[in-house]
Order: sequence, then C-alpha cells, then structure tokens
Amino acid sequence: MGIAGHDDIDSKETQLSTWEQCALCNTRQAQMSTPDAHSLSSFSSCEVSDALIKLGVPHGGLIPDVYMFSPAPSAAPVKICAPAYTVKMVPASDKNAPNLSTHFVDTVTPGSVIVIDAPPRSVCPYPSNFLTYSNIGYPTCMVLRLETKNAVWGGLMTAGAQARGAVGVVISGRCRDLSEHRAAGFPVFARGHSTLGQGTFVRPLAVNIPLVILPLGIEQGPDAFPPLEVNPGDWIIADEDGVVCVSQHMMTDVLKLAVVGREIDARCMQDIKAGKGVQASFLKHRGK
Repeated sequence: MGIAGHDDIDSKETQLSTWEQCALCNTRQAQMSTPDAHSLSSFSSCEVSDALIKLGVPHGGLIPDVYMFSPAPSAAPVKICAPAYTVKMVPASDKNAPNLSTHFVDTVTPGSVIVIDAPPRSVCPYPSNFLTYSNIGYPTCMVLRLETKNAVWGGLMTAGAQARGAVGVVISGRCRDLSEHRAAGFPVFARGHSTLGQGTFVRPLAVNIPLVILPLGIEQGPDAFPPLEVNPGDWIIADEDGVVCVSQHMMTDVLKLAVVGREIDARCMQDIKAGKGVQASFLKHRGK
C-alpha cells in the first residue's frame, strides 16, 4: 500500500467548483511569498481537512486514531497550529538501530509541535482457519495493527518540552501522567494512555526525519485508509476534533480554500436555520 502524497495537485483542481478555482487563482496572482500560519490557526481541523480533500489528498491530512488527552475538556478551546518536529521510535529490542546521543526533548525547536511515531505490533486476531472461507469475502491473510502497550510520553517530558518552547505533542502511540499534562496546560494528543513508561519497551531512533503513520486495526484492499507522511516542518493543526497535517507546499492553497469553505458553510447554516432544508441548501451553495 503506497503513501498517499500531495503530487499532481494541479490535476485535482478540475474537481473544484468554479468559485473555488477562482479563489486559488486569485491567491497565486497575489504571489503570497509566505503562508500565513496565524490565519491558518483560525480554522478548525475539520475545515483544514475539507480543504485538503478538495485538493485531492485522499486522507484529508488526518493523523488517524489520535485524540486529545490534555488539557481536560473545558469551555476554552484548545488548538495547536505549528510546524512538526518529528521523532521516530523503535522497539528497545532492536539492537542494530542507532541511538540518539541527546534526549529528543532537549533538541526540540521552539514553537514546534512534537510528532512521535511509536512502533506498532502486528498480530493475527483470528484462528488460523477463520479466514480460509472465500465465500465470506475476506482474504486469507489479514493483520491487525496494535500500538505497543507502553507510553512514550510522560510528565517529565512535558516539563522539558515546555521549557524548550514546544507548543504540544502528537503521538501515534500512548501517553501517561495525564494529571501532570493537564496541570501544566500542555496539549497532548495520543492514541491511548498507559501506566507503563518508555525505556523498557521502546527508544527513540531519530529526530526530524519523515514519518509514515498508519491507521490502527485491519486495513487492506482498495478502501483501506491511506498512510500519512509527516515531514519535519509540515504544519500540524490539532483540536478536539482531531489532528491534521498540511504539507508545507500546500499551505497557501489550503488557507484560501478554507476561507471559501467557511463562507459556503455559513450560507448553508443560515438557510438551514431558516427552514430551507439541508439538501436544498447544499445544492444552492455547495452545488451538490
């Protein structure tokens, strides 16, 4: 299964509405030399995902199966919008992989969000003869991807990250010490939590390298959720709805389409509240 990247974006623009295509043209004609990250931070992860889907990115930038664990839910919204500082983990049993000379938290770039990929473990969840029946429509080999049961992020790392000026952490894996993260007000997004620490089970392999993040569970066939590549410096937008990654070279187009999408949704909302119906409102403003 290949990585769903951001190639051939121009060919995808034919799928956009006339209004959306004009928005992109106007953006490029304005020759915005530097994407406005502050403006991007005003949009939700859902709005950013919608823009990426319109640009032909099949996963919409979603880092799958990751949820907000800190701060605790409250009336105040929590939002991360920052460039990625990536960390790749390997099993502690891997003696051939190189070791970092410095703890990865101590080299975090100020203003960045730490993105950690913990090593998964793959198991077959069924008896050996369970999937041999062709009449049930399943292949004879399916693999269930599970995250390691230990955490790769704890309270001491949050203290170090805050001291370095990091704005949050996103983990394809588990965290622990929830009360410490919440007391510090440090945003932590993860796939789960645990009581187990990192050292016995996994260790960092490298920082600021491309990560390929896969979904949990059984993912095979043409409808499988595509893997996501996170590169150092890609923009991470995270809130209570989820976590989205935006490739650096797509920032300008994503920002413009997010603006257009918000305007369209506002018009839909106005008409729906006025009793004009969801289908009619979508057809009028979204064109379908």
